[in-house]
Amino acid sequence: MLDIAALVQNDRVQHELTVRSRDDKTTRNGDPYSVVSFGNTTGQLSANVWKEQLPWLEGVRAGSVVQVIGLVELYQGKRQLKLSAPPRIVATAAVDLEEFLPKISGDVTQLWDTIDQWRGSIRSQTLRRAADVFFADDAFRAAFEKCPGAPRGHHAKIGGLIQHVVEVATIARAATEMMRGDVDLVTVGALIHDVGKVDSYTIGAAGFDYTPAGRLLGHVALGALMLERRLRLLPQGTFTEAHELELQHFILSHHGLREFGAAVEPMTLEADLLHWADQASANGNDFNEAAQDPELFPSDEEFSVRKSWRLDRRVWRRPAAWA
Repeated sequence: MLDIAALVQNDRVQHELTVRSRDDKTTRNGDPYSVVSFGNTTGQLSANVWKEQLPWLEGVRAGSVVQVIGLVELYQGKRQLKLSAPPRIVATAAVDLEEFLPKISGDVTQLWDTIDQWRGSIRSQTLRRAADVFFADDAFRAAFEKCPGAPRGHHAKIGGLIQHVVEVATIARAATEMMRGDVDLVTVGALIHDVGKVDSYTIGAAGFDYTPAGRLLGHVALGALMLERRLRLLPQGTFTEAHELELQHFILSHHGLREFGAAVEPMTLEADLLHWADQASANGNDFNEAAQDPELFPSDEEFSVRKSWRLDRRVWRRPAAWA
């Protein structure tokens, strides 16, 4: 497989890639052109297709799988692809689409083992049932383990959501133990805080996108609705009203502030620590990926050549490890 992240100037590309996006534009002179983003599981690369070559793109659209031939160039420090032949459309039935989408490098089985070990160690039977309304459901688990953490941004990979949730729970559990809170309670809060993403995002050949429900409601509101529906299927009296409210509070408050998407601000120690754990996982992922981004560090720069859009700042990549 072509390692897009490792490509440098003058490298030749002759591989099958998916079309992540196609943006048809017009130059200042009024001439049409198109910006096409090609990708696979290792990254993506854009090409400007000018007026004379636009016929090459007939039938090429987001989600197409195409054989691409071209050369990597640098423009203002940013890599781009110069096509040398028309992209040839490949039948999607002949390829495994997941091979063209970014995916986590870790072992999903190990992530599930961690989650299930946490579930099994919860002392309160009531709390354990709260986790089990989702995580004892095989259909939910199948969707959850493939779901990205976001369409763009932190953990935007197949398996990104389960990786993010394990990171959040690990951080929140340690912080809650240090602050003498309820570790079992924050564990359940961490496990369920992003369940709405399963119904918010889609996976297709063009990459990740929003479902209609994800666009109209967002994953925070969807998560609260999903929890409500599942709790209503349990025998009456399984949870008290206060228990149900606290579970909902984890979902509705985990973004911290209303301007950042929270319905309410965290009102308990565990909810607040969950929020900061969520933020730590997201920012940590953004820093790790920024330091490895060839668009931010096209050669051996110590500081990124531009701001990371996810972090809204330039990033320093230390020149040497500490001895």
